[in-house]
Amino acid sequence: MTRRDTYVCGIDAAIDVVGGKWKVLILWALGGGPCRFGELGRGIPGVTDKVLASHLRELQADGIVSREEAFEGAVRHVTYGLTPLGISLNEALSPLGAWGREHLLGGPSAHDA
Repeated sequence: MTRRDTYVCGIDAAIDVVGGKWKVLILWALGGGPCRFGELGRGIPGVTDKVLASHLRELQADGIVSREEAFEGAVRHVTYGLTPLGISLNEALSPLGAWGREHLLGGPSAHDA
């Protein structure tokens, strides 16, 4: 039995991919373009490095986030970005962000998703 065999509906499947507070914030942060690990951590206040690394691995395994390594001499640079699937997921989450801005934050904001 695979993970996909246990879903009741599409919402159940989608929530499994983005479940929790941090994954949607990671997607929101990557919506502005690829970032390095440290940039992501600074852009998501309160997330620990351990949780961020774990969630990035899970999102990568689900095909939502890509991980690119580049070397400049002996220095390794790792950049994370959204895959086409991740971009489509961010687009699907956009109406939810709009609802939160309108009904809970008191109006539209250019910074919020």
